[in-house]
Amino acid sequence: MSESQDQYNRGGLYAFLFSMVFVFVFMFYLVGIHPGVDLDEKVIDPNQEGAPAVEVFDIQKVAEPWVEDEKVVEYGSKLYQINCALCHGDKGKGDGAAGAALNPKPRDLVEGKWTQGIGKIAHFNVLTKGIPGTSMAAYSHFKPADRWALVQYIESITQNKGDDDPAKVADFAKSAQ
Repeated sequence: MSESQDQYNRGGLYAFLFSMVFVFVFMFYLVGIHPGVDLDEKVIDPNQEGAPAVEVFDIQKVAEPWVEDEKVVEYGSKLYQINCALCHGDKGKGDGAAGAALNPKPRDLVEGKWTQGIGKIAHFNVLTKGIPGTSMAAYSHFKPADRWALVQYIESITQNKGDDDPAKVADFAKSAQ
């Protein structure tokens, strides 16, 4: 009986020793031999003389984010990619990866068959309150300027644009602050 246990223990010892030697050889290779990965990063110190100035867009400094502006649309596009593209898709076609599992499916923002009304005010209200009975969540935790940036981006990609009176949008926006 003791002879069979020795065989069993010897096999485990060999496996342990092999794995330890393998780990040490592999670590030696990684640390001492492997050249590493070159990401070809060109890091520029912003405090260095002659460094290019980088303009940072701050949506909070825009007095009227509901008024059409290319920079606000670009900012809204970035917000969309981070927060909306997972369900609505990268191009707004309602074909996002997470949207495949939702019922009802996310809206195709390009085609724009709106159920809660058309135009900037309706879109802002949907972003603020969501749509009950669907997977469209409320984004009232976003700052109003961010929601207006998303509205502007949606209006820039949709084929079913609203025809809002700018004065009514301004009045609504000021009351929604």
